[in-house]
Amino acid sequence: MLNINNVSLHFGGQKLFANVNIKFTPGNCYGVIGANGAGKSTFLRILSGDLEPSTGDVSVAPGVRMSVLKQDQYQFDANEVLETVIMGNPGIFQNIADRNELYGKPDFNDVDGMKAAELECEFAEMNGWEAESDASSLLQGLGIGTDLHKKKMAELQGGEKVKVLLAQALFGNPGILVLDEPTNNLDTKSIRWLENFFADFQGTVIVVSHDRHFLNEVCTHMADVDHGKIKLYVGNYDFWYESSQLALRLMKDENKKKEDQIKHLQDFVARFSANASKSKQATSRKRLIEKITLDDITPSTRRYPFLGFKPDREPGKDILTVQGLTKTIDGRKVLDDISFTVTRGDKIALVGNNEIANSILLKILSGEMEADAGEYKWGITISMAYFPKDNTSIFEGVNVDLVDWLREYSPIKTDNHVRSFLGRVLFSGEDALKPVKVLSGGEKVRLMFAKMMITNPNILLLDHPTNHLDLEAITALNNGLTDYSSNILLTSHDHQLIQTIANRIMEITPKGLLDMRGTYDEYLQKVNS
Repeated sequence: MLNINNVSLHFGGQKLFANVNIKFTPGNCYGVIGANGAGKSTFLRILSGDLEPSTGDVSVAPGVRMSVLKQDQYQFDANEVLETVIMGNPGIFQNIADRNELYGKPDFNDVDGMKAAELECEFAEMNGWEAESDASSLLQGLGIGTDLHKKKMAELQGGEKVKVLLAQALFGNPGILVLDEPTNNLDTKSIRWLENFFADFQGTVIVVSHDRHFLNEVCTHMADVDHGKIKLYVGNYDFWYESSQLALRLMKDENKKKEDQIKHLQDFVARFSANASKSKQATSRKRLIEKITLDDITPSTRRYPFLGFKPDREPGKDILTVQGLTKTIDGRKVLDDISFTVTRGDKIALVGNNEIANSILLKILSGEMEADAGEYKWGITISMAYFPKDNTSIFEGVNVDLVDWLREYSPIKTDNHVRSFLGRVLFSGEDALKPVKVLSGGEKVRLMFAKMMITNPNILLLDHPTNHLDLEAITALNNGLTDYSSNILLTSHDHQLIQTIANRIMEITPKGLLDMRGTYDEYLQKVNS
């Protein structure tokens, strides 16, 4: 049990949230959601004890251990991988250190022997003898092979370190798990493993994530951070989203009825108040008006961009033909004789663990990179837009404001036209005059989408388009791509995005190109059967 009692947090004169009273109970998984800046990660820091609230307190049931996903990838560089995971349970790790110190004493005596015996009993009670095998199982489930278990953390890549830190948080059967973006850098297989882990987990999970499919699979409740409050809703993310949208529509409809009723009454009063025969009736209706109050519709602080892509013209019969594309990067052949044909209506997702190959293929097809061998040919009616995974080169050294930057790509150069597209991606008013160089990662991505919308392409090449986006922008992108009538080739870690958009799945494997028409779930079922 984790109790949040009257917790408030203020930074200077700004209130993030106030008077939060929540009980997080075992056997449930709580997804913490809210707009950027609402305080999701800050709330997790309060739960973990890293940040003191302005008022109130956080209490953990006696004997319950809380485990928190560490964010510093370099904190354990001097430690071995397996050791780093075991450090997730401080009791076991300290016991190992104490026993090693005792047994290493050159003058080991009877008192030391008694102390060692106590430590051995404690170690057994904590299932310490299974510590290494349990840690190894967690690592392997997350895709860290046994060949890395004895290496120093400093020898691992960034994505591998993130997986080790996640294994550390999961280790030792904690009573409460507090996880901020646990699916970052996880491949599809590792995410599925984590979902299964949570399904069997008996404790309490509190998680922040931008992965909608993950939230839908694991969450029993949503904790919505909005309007300076944190409110619990039963159900997963989709249930919360659909319910919140329905509730808002119902509130608007109800208020519309009341507004209509008030207008009708006001018209009656205006017409008949001077009529002696109707004056009594008019007075009664006037009193009735005074009793009708409109419910306050408190709009969410969330801001949803509008991402709608409309092709300038329908593509012809010939879309794309790829023959024998081959590419070697740093001595490694990432593409080997890749061939396929894209037909009208294909929305293709490039999936699998070979992300470098997927990105290189999109770069070649966009003209950003040349193949070593083979060729590709776009149809003569094709107008293409490419969204790169890394947009650094696009914005590097740019010293103009957003309006002037987008104007360069717009067929219509007027301020009103350009600003209308900036407004769709939430750059309105003075925000549209910000220098491009000060934009955050998410803002740059939204600006890239504005560029894609304003050019009206009939082919979209998208390399991890949800990177740096919040849930609201991801939802808007998903809706926009679902409604897009022309061809798409995309790579993404977002299960829901692929499942709802793609009708053709491709995976570049060591044995060649696996090409299947159907949904992402059908593909996963086929390759895992």
